[in-house]
Amino acid sequence: MTTNSPATDATHTSTDWQVDYDADPIEIRDPVAEALGVLTSGDPFVVTYTDAVKEAGHSCPTASGAYRIVQLGLDALYPDDYPIRSEIEVQAAGPRDDAAYGVMGRIISYVTGATDDDGFSGLAGGHGSRRDLLVFDAFDPGTHEPTFRFRRTDTDETVEVTYHVSDVPDGGPAIGNLQRILEGSASEEQRAAFAEAWHRRVQVVLNDDSLFTVEAV
Repeated sequence: MTTNSPATDATHTSTDWQVDYDADPIEIRDPVAEALGVLTSGDPFVVTYTDAVKEAGHSCPTASGAYRIVQLGLDALYPDDYPIRSEIEVQAAGPRDDAAYGVMGRIISYVTGATDDDGFSGLAGGHGSRRDLLVFDAFDPGTHEPTFRFRRTDTDETVEVTYHVSDVPDGGPAIGNLQRILEGSASEEQRAAFAEAWHRRVQVVLNDDSLFTVEAV
């Protein structure tokens, strides 16, 4: 469940952070955090796109696409309540070692807590276990576009989210300045033009719902 205040994601404390994205945060409950007194029972963690960028180490259409995939999927599964970690299974249509699915899977795992066999196994009796809730190569989506399914383990309701990444704007000629930046030969004007074009593409992904298809399966 998302909140209605994009300003939450625009707040930061680091003077090194140079980009403020307009993106609603994701709110999600965690039964382990509640049991251990990290959160008051019933209160959610608030995960922002800035948090996802920190997890990935960069911001790009893949990272922002993953954030929107999990946000839209959870909104569809939990229209009136907070989603709950340990009760969300994530199925990826592609393999873990795929350049897109690997990055997306890590961000989606970060939000939902879902992991494969190396994840948190829960408190006594398995309370809050997130292990074996993330599966790659789980189904054939019938498309080359990144696709994930989210299943509520308490109700078995499942939604599928497809990211139409091929429809994301290309960013224009300024994107070509990246090679000069990597080589250390870019001017300040070229750096600024690249940054503006790059982050504009990211913002489009964060705001344009037409880039995503959400359906029950």
